[in-house]
Amino acid sequence: MDRRSALSFALLLALPRGAFAAGAASVSQVLDQAGALRPLKTVVVAQRGAVLAERGFRGHKASAATNIKSASKSIIAALVGIAIDKGLLTGVDQPIAALLEADLPAKPDPLLYKITVGHLLSMQAGLARTSGANYGRWVQSKNWVRAALAQPFDDAPGGEMLYSTGSSHLLSAILTRAGKRSTLDLARAWLGPQEGFAIGDWQRDPQGIYMGGNQMAMSARSLLAFGELFRTFGKAKNGQQLISPAWIESSWTPRTNSRFTGDGYGYGWFVREIGGHTVPYAWGFGGQMLYIAPSLDLTVAMTSDDSAPAGRTGHRENLHALMAEIVQAVQT
Repeated sequence: MDRRSALSFALLLALPRGAFAAGAASVSQVLDQAGALRPLKTVVVAQRGAVLAERGFRGHKASAATNIKSASKSIIAALVGIAIDKGLLTGVDQPIAALLEADLPAKPDPLLYKITVGHLLSMQAGLARTSGANYGRWVQSKNWVRAALAQPFDDAPGGEMLYSTGSSHLLSAILTRAGKRSTLDLARAWLGPQEGFAIGDWQRDPQGIYMGGNQMAMSARSLLAFGELFRTFGKAKNGQQLISPAWIESSWTPRTNSRFTGDGYGYGWFVREIGGHTVPYAWGFGGQMLYIAPSLDLTVAMTSDDSAPAGRTGHRENLHALMAEIVQAVQT
């Protein structure tokens, strides 16, 4: 986006709620204006299961697969909840050391035995982060699971939120071993009954474990279908209960807060107030977003250029502002 269009859109979103587009803007009008956000590729808005509006900007299509980056952490968390409901895992308080025993360091730090499945889900394992500046070194290692478990402790398990793709990848490894199938097979079997849900390409580690929490290809429409499954508290369009309502409530219950945004974080989902409503959301690098406003029966999927960070560029805040305008539009 050039500076003029970015400034114009930012000022437009800064107007008093309801002043957008000279009054009560429709969702379609809001999305027409959203094209000024040049990193933004696609937006799909649905309410009560019906698509209200959809846009693809600069040649992009909502039906085309794109890398949803860390928004895939919400999918991994959903699979963990299903595995617990199926009895493959005992619960969020289950220690992970026994589940990953073959990959523990030769001389394990005693704190490793205190990490639980829940700690990985809420990013409170205490292990040093494998995201950010440490990401490249981690994915270049010969064994991602062992490398994640070998990180030094920056906090005790259950302490500060330390956002780390390594923690999500440990969950993928746990799912693979507990389910005796690849994480991709589990996702297709357990979430596949939801109409429209589909995963395309997905990177694997050197041992063949699908990457937990990054490098997953989905279209905006598929991401929306996954969000719809959460909006309906786990019930697929065909009426099948795929995820328990209790798990979804647990996923959206903040257990810690992001030190970067202050937003709450549950099990694979951030939570913040947008437009006067509590909105759980999934967030991936560059601006891959899935918002759900349960009080409005509203689900919104957005995909963006993944070559630049959305946080440092202000794009993430612009997307939150766009969501606020969508919330306003559906209420008018």
